[in-house]
Amino acid sequence: MEKQNNFTVLLDSFIVTANELIWSNALIVLCIGAGLYFSIRTKFVQVRFLRDMIGQLFKENSNEKGVSPFQAFSIAIAGRVGTGNIAGVATAIAMGGPGAIFWMWVIAFLGSATAFIEAVLGQIYKVEKNGHYRGGPAYYIEKGMGQKWYAVLFAIATIIACAIFLPGVQSNSIAQSMESAFGFDKLYIGLGVVGALVLIIIGGVKRIGRFAEITVSFMAGAYILMALVIIGLNLENIPAVFSLIINSAFGADATFGGVIGSAIAWGVKRGIYSNEAGQGTAPHAAAAAATTHPAKQGILQAFSVYIDTLFVCTATALMILFSGLYNVKDGTGGYLYEKLPGVEEGPLFTQAAISAQFPAIGDAFVAVALLFFAFTTVLAYYFIAESNLYYLRRKKMSKVLMWILRIGFLGSVTYGAVSTGGTAWGLGDIGVGIMAWLNIIAVLIMQKTALLTLKDYEQQKKEGKDPVFDPVKLGIKNTTEW
Repeated sequence: MEKQNNFTVLLDSFIVTANELIWSNALIVLCIGAGLYFSIRTKFVQVRFLRDMIGQLFKENSNEKGVSPFQAFSIAIAGRVGTGNIAGVATAIAMGGPGAIFWMWVIAFLGSATAFIEAVLGQIYKVEKNGHYRGGPAYYIEKGMGQKWYAVLFAIATIIACAIFLPGVQSNSIAQSMESAFGFDKLYIGLGVVGALVLIIIGGVKRIGRFAEITVSFMAGAYILMALVIIGLNLENIPAVFSLIINSAFGADATFGGVIGSAIAWGVKRGIYSNEAGQGTAPHAAAAAATTHPAKQGILQAFSVYIDTLFVCTATALMILFSGLYNVKDGTGGYLYEKLPGVEEGPLFTQAAISAQFPAIGDAFVAVALLFFAFTTVLAYYFIAESNLYYLRRKKMSKVLMWILRIGFLGSVTYGAVSTGGTAWGLGDIGVGIMAWLNIIAVLIMQKTALLTLKDYEQQKKEGKDPVFDPVKLGIKNTTEW
């Protein structure tokens, strides 16, 4: 028991120190600054191509190497729409007050331009591995920047983040909500999730794509429908809630004005955790798609950020704030606002909010919704980790290495289910932060290639063509699948 306590103390100390270093103000400025810069350079592609975002969803089909654009969009949504949309929003409110939601909106709007750039690069430099398209930052860093050491560093960091640090956040939230709703033991919940994962991940990227395509539409639709019902029941409270969010974001609210710094920090942190714009995860899904032009996937990935934050996260925030059932910490161990004494921030806030409107089904609804949200996110993490292992393993994939990855990944899922929420989220934040630092620097350096590709797409659209990518004509080198 003493050894276990010592390990816990050391782990908690590591998590706190690492997060203070990684999530300094410098990273927050980098994320917001990059999003603003890309928005200006693309002339706000996230606004100009709203119609194309919908139109591109079902225009193209899969082929023998790649999934369909909609399946790639679904894999990316599976990665973006997860526990961050339910538990992450609650955590942002608990740590930064209602104003954190405004900064989540800001990072989503600006971050969608970053998501466009990174997805375009993922598509341009995709490769074929074992009969399937693979890609992501490691591939475009090596082939586009010509910096193999940096690409290897990103691949290693991503495998550690997506196979070890991040899955536990998802399984922890599943276990927490299931235990609250149904009284299930957390260990058994974790083992059940592991069993279901094994059945899908052994089937490879195509099976992951098919599963995500089916479940993403269902889970997001059902959750948003519930939110719309609750919003409909609270129409008269909408102006007051939006006023609370905006006033708190700028320090004008009497109760939450003192945590404006935390509102910005936690809004950006949880915004990036939720929508993953700039983190470098979504380009892996974008690269897996069969499409005629990289900009098409870029547009879809920008749209997926909107779906994640502006729709799903906002829905969660409104439900929580309508109910008034949440806690906000003051940063010194006390509370500025406390309506759920003794309740840990996370999915329990959302369960309390929905139960306030529908006592009979609130806990169970959130638990089931979170199961789907988080499970598909875990699948996306595995796909990303596997893609980076394929990058490091240039020749035929070793079955031993593959099973080491799978065992480590499944062990992380099991540990996350039984660990505390603070430990799980702390490790997850480390993984997100490291990937964001490495990826955003890379896409800033490589932006000209993505902007040139966007210009080519726009020119072909003006000529009335269905855009087709020709890297030779644009002078883009080191592409193999175009």
